[in-house]
Amino acid sequence: MSISNVTVADGNRRSDLIRTAARLFRDRGYDGTTIRDIADAVGMRSGSPFYHFKSKQEILAAVMEEGLLACLPAVEAIVVGDLAPRAKFRALVRAHLETVLAEGHDFIPVLLYDWRSLSDALRADIVALRDRYDQLWQSVIGELKQAGLIKSDSKVARLLLMGAINFTVQWYKPGKGCTLDQLADQAVEMFLP
Repeated sequence: MSISNVTVADGNRRSDLIRTAARLFRDRGYDGTTIRDIADAVGMRSGSPFYHFKSKQEILAAVMEEGLLACLPAVEAIVVGDLAPRAKFRALVRAHLETVLAEGHDFIPVLLYDWRSLSDALRADIVALRDRYDQLWQSVIGELKQAGLIKSDSKVARLLLMGAINFTVQWYKPGKGCTLDQLADQAVEMFLP
């Protein structure tokens, strides 16, 4: 899966700002990154990002929205596909690992750790997209329950599974240890009989 919603063909520097802000927010945190840092990293003057965004908050929301919009199509395709529940779960785990761990995929890790930094007004749209993503996962958790592969299809079961997978952003190092495919296989073996 690739981050495809951020395009350079938009004729302006907005996409560069979003990509760069995602990387800086992931590395330094939202509070540890200034507009000047973002502008410097893309070769702009410190006030130039305000041509594209009204505030640093809007940049943060754009980063989160970009990550969610980029991963939703692949996850939706998996959910409506003809895979057996176990294979579908493995595909979801693998897709999610790609979303949070692959090179240049800084968007969702920012969402995981900085979503509380958003104002209530900006958070509403992000929460709606996140809920859409979560519902896709919940439907597969339901299929696993129906297939007898897990005991509960509760929201708590989904949150525990997703929390464990999301925490990989804290310890996984690309090229050191297992690949994303191996990590997905191990996760499935851990969660399912």
